[in-house]
Amino acid sequence: MSTEQYDPVAYGQELAAVSHHQTEATSARFVVFQALAAVGIGHEQADDIVAALEAGAVAGAHTWISESSPPHGAEPRFEDGWFAGVRDVASHLRRIADTTATTGRGRAASSALLLAHLQQPHSPAPAEAPAPAVELDAKEVLAAAERFPWALAAPGTRHWPDGEFLDVALSAVRPEERQGYIERLEVFVEQHRERLEELLRAYGPGSRPASHGRYALIGQPETLVILERMEINPFGLRSEWEKELETVFLDDLEFAWGPGIRLSR
Repeated sequence: MSTEQYDPVAYGQELAAVSHHQTEATSARFVVFQALAAVGIGHEQADDIVAALEAGAVAGAHTWISESSPPHGAEPRFEDGWFAGVRDVASHLRRIADTTATTGRGRAASSALLLAHLQQPHSPAPAEAPAPAVELDAKEVLAAAERFPWALAAPGTRHWPDGEFLDVALSAVRPEERQGYIERLEVFVEQHRERLEELLRAYGPGSRPASHGRYALIGQPETLVILERMEINPFGLRSEWEKELETVFLDDLEFAWGPGIRLSR
């Protein structure tokens, strides 16, 4: 058993390094989608190509973990624990690879929309004072989410009628994204319809994972907003969430959704 002391400074440096790699990966994915679009690769095929590459990277980590060995001369009990831990981690990585290979729909289209937005000419700033930021009406957003058949839970059976999860998710909507946010949410649901249906089937009410008391957010209408923010502004969402709520629900949802940027630890 390791006797190494927990070092918060070293752990912080490790998280910073992971965050750097995640940011670099996001930028690289954007470049790859641009390159594929430039040679005529459609959005769906581009999503499949990038998902296969990312799944292969996870599979490589699976191989590396599976082939690792305990320290030379370790006691048999230590070796047994080592190999049991390796099997657990390897099995988890295999599930992540499977999920990564079959999800990620809509990312190429989202990248194309972002590129088109970035390429739009910017109008000169007006001389008068800027207009006040648009305020999001949580009731209107929730009503929009309730229109989608994915949101199974009826008003009387919801876990959190006070809307704290929705409020936190909406706090991660940046000011420049608030105008027309409901339309943005509708586009998100349409782009990810198959992925949402698979998420509901695999982790929603009545599924085996849900029977163990996990993944309670799946099937709730406000979760559509959480997932949309998880795709568009994952760092902002987690930052706001950690200020107000326990992260276990977000971690479960992030694992089940399999976002491009995974922030749970």
